[in-house]
Amino acid sequence: MFAYIKGLLANATTGHVTIETSGIGYKIFIPVSTFTSLPHIGSEMILYTSFVVREQAQTLYGFITSQERDFFEALIGVTGIGPKIALALIGHLPLSELQQAIAQSDTPTLCRVPGIGKKGAERLIIEMRDKVAVNSINPSDFAVHMYGDARAQTVNDAMSALINLGYNQMTAQKALKKTLKDIPEAIDLSSMISTALKHV
Repeated sequence: MFAYIKGLLANATTGHVTIETSGIGYKIFIPVSTFTSLPHIGSEMILYTSFVVREQAQTLYGFITSQERDFFEALIGVTGIGPKIALALIGHLPLSELQQAIAQSDTPTLCRVPGIGKKGAERLIIEMRDKVAVNSINPSDFAVHMYGDARAQTVNDAMSALINLGYNQMTAQKALKKTLKDIPEAIDLSSMISTALKHV
């Protein structure tokens, strides 16, 4: 219903803000991480919003980026994850780290978020893993960490190719790890992809 709200910041706490526009003050709940990015009171700002309707309440949630807003809306579609928990997840973990934790089945990282236990984290991973956008994951982090700068770009390109073929990031990483044990330093991209496909 509301894609975004642009107006003057009238009030702000760690949990919500009030944005005034056209004489109306909108109370918008925010992730705790957003509070540190807010401008001074009285400044103009924009929040990308999600309007959540429940039986007893109609609530606006606001985010600095549309990507955070879209991911929030995906999170509240998970069984047992309501707006409060979804807001905590986005507020306590950078979006890229949250998406990577889901893609890599990293329950300890998810359990660092208040309100998320082991069972909740596992359910979140199961229901969200396939929804995590390929472009939100940075394969080069894996490549540089594992193989240094020399082969990082080739590994990065191979990872992206495998993901685009439909394999998830964990499967692609395992295949590339096996591949790189048996191949020379100077290998071209097509050979790396072909070899990795034998290991998936």
